[in-house]
Amino acid sequence: MASEYLKWKYRDVKPDGPPRELTKKERLANWFYYYKWWLVGGVVLAAILIGILWDVLGIGKVRPDYIFAYVGEDALPQDCVTALERELAALGRDANGDGKTVVEVRQYPTGGDGADPGEAMQYAYASGAKLMADLNEGESYFFLLEDPENFQESYQILAGPDGELPPEGDDSVTGKAVLWTGCPALAGLDLGSYEADTLSGETVTGDCQELLSGLYLARRGFYYEKQAAAHAADGDLWAILTEGAVFS
Repeated sequence: MASEYLKWKYRDVKPDGPPRELTKKERLANWFYYYKWWLVGGVVLAAILIGILWDVLGIGKVRPDYIFAYVGEDALPQDCVTALERELAALGRDANGDGKTVVEVRQYPTGGDGADPGEAMQYAYASGAKLMADLNEGESYFFLLEDPENFQESYQILAGPDGELPPEGDDSVTGKAVLWTGCPALAGLDLGSYEADTLSGETVTGDCQELLSGLYLARRGFYYEKQAAAHAADGDLWAILTEGAVFS
């Protein structure tokens, strides 16, 4: 009986009489009865496509004005990273015109933070792949390096004093990297202290300036003038950070 009622309600056919014209409300109910799952599927598909487009276009995301890439054995404590991003932003400007001055420090640690040899190798591979993607896209302009010699030997992208790439085969870092403590702007940053948990469950604390004091600051060079021009604001911040610096 219920099925016969639905047949009459949605198909405009009475089980015991001639068809009648449905009202607007009944026609809408009839359409929804037959096509509701198509409607639901369309809404879900549209939401997925909008989400993908939103992500690709970066809508709603905060775009960094300056990107620093840290490359070292162990990841830096988040307290130090947060403080470093804040203090560096105070030295820069709103380069992309979104009303904010934002610095992003990207970490590419290679040591695995105490993982077993197998996991450490996988960790290093994954970190290296992310770094290569960064370099290929030309995103990071500034580098905080634990071992600048090895980095330059591997990638040969560090710029010389004139901002240009060195000749092919030049693996030296002379004039290309400055020790943190030899850079007054970096050594004078107020970074405070950090607190971090180790894999063994212990909590360690320390001074951020002391932790970062062994790093080197360097910048990348570009093969094409158009690429270099796109990083003009980075060049201005580089001049601020390296004022009075002593290069090796």
